[in-house]
Amino acid sequence: MRKLVLFLHLSFDGFSAAEDGGLGWIPYNEAFEKYAEKIVKTVGTPVYGRITYEMMRSYWPTVLTNPAASAHDREHALWLEDVEKIVVSTTLPEQEWNNTRVIREDVVEEIIKLKQKEGKDLVIFGSITLATSLMAHGLIDEFQFTVSPVMLGKGKTFIRSIEEKVPLKLLSSETLKSGIVGLHYAVVR
Repeated sequence: MRKLVLFLHLSFDGFSAAEDGGLGWIPYNEAFEKYAEKIVKTVGTPVYGRITYEMMRSYWPTVLTNPAASAHDREHALWLEDVEKIVVSTTLPEQEWNNTRVIREDVVEEIIKLKQKEGKDLVIFGSITLATSLMAHGLIDEFQFTVSPVMLGKGKTFIRSIEEKVPLKLLSSETLKSGIVGLHYAVVR
């Protein structure tokens, strides 16, 4: 059985995005890329809400034809092109990206079916609204947080939307030179 994992960037004060949805506050560098690569290697199926999916779809396919793109970005773009992608949305028109499946209804049941399949994990990338909904149904099994050394003061948050106690067990932690801390937790059931 596969796990459903949330991979989410956080500011020190718990925001997942700036008020405008931007992520420019995350100090991306080679060490951060390598840390994220370790997580991506555990992914069998990325899961997105509509907004994150549209952001990913508008950027990553262009990397494949961009001669200035780094080898790392090209490799990631190829992976995204080939991997099965799940989008949860009632408003997305037809999918326009290779190997994409849109779940429009019976989301909880569909996610449970996906979790019951064999293979690598299902990983939600960002997608705060979707993560909040799936968390409310007890479907998220693990969290992969990266905490950046910045306080945003305000923005979009996942953490503050949790309404009930959720016990967690720390599986691992790693501090990068940039001051980012990677935290991997399992939900204790």
